[in-house]
Amino acid sequence: MRKKFVGLTLSTMLFALCVPAEAQQPTKVHRIGYLTGVSLSAMAARTEAFRQGLRELGYVEGKNIVIEWRAWEGKQDRQRVFAAELARLKVDVIVAVGSGDIRAAKEATAAIPIVMVQGGDPVGSGFVASLARPGGNITGLAILRPELSGKRLELLKEIVPKLSRVAVFVSSRSADYALVLKEIEIAAGPLGVKLQSLDILTPKDFETAFRDAAKGRADAVLFRVPGPILASLRRTEVAALAVKSRLPVIYESAQEVDAGGLMSYGVNANDLDRRSATYVDKILKGAKPADLPVEQPTKFEFIINLKAAKQIGLTIPPNVLVRADRVIR
Repeated sequence: MRKKFVGLTLSTMLFALCVPAEAQQPTKVHRIGYLTGVSLSAMAARTEAFRQGLRELGYVEGKNIVIEWRAWEGKQDRQRVFAAELARLKVDVIVAVGSGDIRAAKEATAAIPIVMVQGGDPVGSGFVASLARPGGNITGLAILRPELSGKRLELLKEIVPKLSRVAVFVSSRSADYALVLKEIEIAAGPLGVKLQSLDILTPKDFETAFRDAAKGRADAVLFRVPGPILASLRRTEVAALAVKSRLPVIYESAQEVDAGGLMSYGVNANDLDRRSATYVDKILKGAKPADLPVEQPTKFEFIINLKAAKQIGLTIPPNVLVRADRVIR
């Protein structure tokens, strides 16, 4: 009995000593790269949504994750430099915001997993083999869907009944430029709308584009210019140019409407960032991008700015107004 008692005591002591030793084991700190062409100050709401998504999954910046933020702020020559830098750092995963960022990350590494936030058409762009089975080191969220451009043109036609010509603001600097134009052309056909494509290469081109749209007798503008060109300080200027030209403009992002634009229809960008955190989590837990299906959006938001409508003398029909998710009065 005495031997059993001594043995039990020793076992208890050893167990007690082991517990703190295990508790003191260092927590693994994961390193995440985040690549975007927009300044972090302009992306504040989106980066916070990404952090929130990570927090909900148990990741806290500075505690068990480190985020290497790389924003090239519209300076195209820095995009590939930053992508290569993240690859050299051997981060655990790279989060790439737009199609250009995804392509730059893809060129920089074939080994590090890449999570798309706004993957455009990832199959058409050659990022993945298919949405169901990506097959490489890239997965995430895709947003380029033909029905989105069709819906935007439909909304323009509802508020401008005699709509026949639409100026399309796009940028050949965008990685999915050709795909975007093709998508819009397909959507315009059934609606009998003629398109006037205007290439935006720098923020200085907006004034010329609005002037050319007016000369071309456009009835409205479909705005598909990527964020790196449309810097945060330019959004109010674009809205002012639209008012000056007295042209209804529909955007992809709510940010443009909050800055004074007329209306937007698209995916909630903050939600995309928050949801991208789930892909990061799965990859950090051992999942391979090749086996994680690409997700397509199912929820969209329609926002109308009645102040902007009043400034150009436009009346939004009641049947359109009631469908808006948010109305700025």
